[in-house]
Amino acid sequence: MDRIDVVLIGAGRMGQVHGPNAARHPGLHLKYVVDPRVEAAGFAALHGASMVSLEQALADPSIGGVLICSSTDQHLGHALAAVEAGKAVFCEKPIDLDLEKVRAAQSRFAGARFLLGFNRRFDPQFARLKQQLDAGAIGRLETLHLVNHDPASPPAGFIPTSGGLFKDFTIHDLDMARWLMGEEPVEVFASASCLVDPEIGRQGDVDTARCVLKTASGRLCVISNTRRSGYGYDQRIEAFGSTGMIRADNVAQDTVHTLTEAGSCGAPIMPAFAERYREAYRAQIDHFADVVHGRAVSRTDYADGVAALILAEACAWSAQHEQVFTL
Repeated sequence: MDRIDVVLIGAGRMGQVHGPNAARHPGLHLKYVVDPRVEAAGFAALHGASMVSLEQALADPSIGGVLICSSTDQHLGHALAAVEAGKAVFCEKPIDLDLEKVRAAQSRFAGARFLLGFNRRFDPQFARLKQQLDAGAIGRLETLHLVNHDPASPPAGFIPTSGGLFKDFTIHDLDMARWLMGEEPVEVFASASCLVDPEIGRQGDVDTARCVLKTASGRLCVISNTRRSGYGYDQRIEAFGSTGMIRADNVAQDTVHTLTEAGSCGAPIMPAFAERYREAYRAQIDHFADVVHGRAVSRTDYADGVAALILAEACAWSAQHEQVFTL
């Protein structure tokens, strides 16, 4: 397979997930890293890439794809620059925290090769559940239950720039709800509290929430979120239909169980997102490589990002006003 040159913008937490996957991919060559921090040079060298400015990278005709893993407030600007330079774009979610800015820019992405980073659609467990739903394995889908619990609360410094629980965290579940239900929610109700870390509350955010989405046909989805589980990265789905149910359970660190008179003991579940969604992130870059090579159309595009952001704002409004938000 021919390798097409790509550039990574941002070598922080998510850049250190996607960058190595791109560097190892047989269809991609990580040529450049764009990041103002001195420490990013070591990361670039480790993966055989050069440090350049954004302008230099986008002006290089050999660059076919751009991976945007910069801070959230730069996602939209970087994506626009890359699209206008004619590059295929992978962008971490969300597109931006400002819904009006995202809507205003949408027409500029018409026809663009743009893949948004909703990685959970690429998880093999969840993809299999979706396949069974679509095949009618449990008849007509009626209700959905999504559990998304972080192992521990983030550093306090993360909260002010995160966009809050709903835009930073719940947005993944909102995208999954749309994808799995196959219908757009028309009503949203959310209730939220600060039960994990008082500092999160002092900064104006919440850390625990329950959201209920309802579609026009009456399908219901309940989303359970918390910034702290105390037992690992809890990621589960239950789908209930007219003839049965499908469940995707947590992934354990190994499959060994010990059984004695005292009971059974097994390995803990995955400790964090990078381990739990390792295969999803790889599959996502596989798909991006196909987009770059012109073999596929993006599965998660700009419109998906707009829809999820609308729902995230609806959840925040509902939690604040303690009322149902009608879309």
